[in-house]
Amino acid sequence: MLPLPEVRVSRKGAARVASGHPWIYSSDILSRGSAQAGDTVRVTDPSGTLLGAALYSSTSQITLRIISQRVESLDRALLMERIQSAAAYRKQAVKQSDAYRLVYGEADRLPGLVVDRYGDFMAVQALNQAMDRATGLVVSCLREMFAPQAIVARNDVAVRTRESLAVESKVLAGTLPRQVLVKLNDFTLAVDLLAGQKTGVFLDQRENYVAAARWARGKALDCFTCTGGFALHMAGNCDSVEAVDSSATALKTAQANAARNGLGNVTFLEANVFDLLAGHDSAGRRFDTIVLDPPSFAKSRSNLDAALRGYKEINRRAFRLLEHGGILLSCSCSHHVSEAALLEVIAEASLDVHRQVRVLERRTQALDHPVLLTVPETHYLKCLILQAL
Repeated sequence: MLPLPEVRVSRKGAARVASGHPWIYSSDILSRGSAQAGDTVRVTDPSGTLLGAALYSSTSQITLRIISQRVESLDRALLMERIQSAAAYRKQAVKQSDAYRLVYGEADRLPGLVVDRYGDFMAVQALNQAMDRATGLVVSCLREMFAPQAIVARNDVAVRTRESLAVESKVLAGTLPRQVLVKLNDFTLAVDLLAGQKTGVFLDQRENYVAAARWARGKALDCFTCTGGFALHMAGNCDSVEAVDSSATALKTAQANAARNGLGNVTFLEANVFDLLAGHDSAGRRFDTIVLDPPSFAKSRSNLDAALRGYKEINRRAFRLLEHGGILLSCSCSHHVSEAALLEVIAEASLDVHRQVRVLERRTQALDHPVLLTVPETHYLKCLILQAL
């Protein structure tokens, strides 16, 4: 192995590494040496003491992402070892599904790499310069380990612009059909790997779908249904499910998924959820079960206050529609919104409409999206199951 370029960081940067967080910001870089975009580099503190090896970005505010406490490169051997480790964990964690997250970035010690498995197909996201450079090696490892029929790049995410990388989706290997059929909790879903949400479907809610089905009953309303995950799972325990989204394309897929699984009690409606909730309230409509799974209201910390107001308002409107004893499943997918903050604004919403509420379950993302204890950014999904008494 050729000597790695050395990047020296401040005491603050070194303390961050010592705290277990793998990111070092540009403001804590003292010297970049000969490091080039996408290099693996040696990281040292102000006295020259080795902190480990890291992936280097020439443009992002997150300049370094630690990958090892030793000096080692992001090569094929390291990728094979860590992908194999990730796969062994998923073998324990994932049941009754062949669609799941195989590699979850920092939580699998591969910062900036996401790999999702959809049966015999795979989707890859390279979110920093080093992982983008290593994409060929990643594909080689996946083909050797899993022999997928096709591998696609879902690099159509805005975060890549911070790395001066192209935003694109494309087939990297094999032949990809227009739709891929997968099993998710024993439901059969059609997935568009090149244009579907995230890398195809929302894999992080997989276990929350099952929890929703356990509590759901009567007349249900699934808000922001997208391709129908919650609606499909609740249908078997409900008299009827109204599934709402603003995307006609997503609803078309959801409707096809419902038909594919023989579900005749789910209706789909294209609408703005905030307006729909207000309209249902004015019309005197009431539901026994409501799901709120909105897109992130807090894309950055700067709009956190506005996001919390949005979460409060949408939950307030949902409480007004709930029958006595009704179930509300309320989610936030922003890591900027803590569970404590979400609980607080939902409590405020319930008080505004004079509803007494008890917490039935406090949930998070599925087990194939593990949370790294010292990296709070890996814990982003909050899912609360509540009952309005």
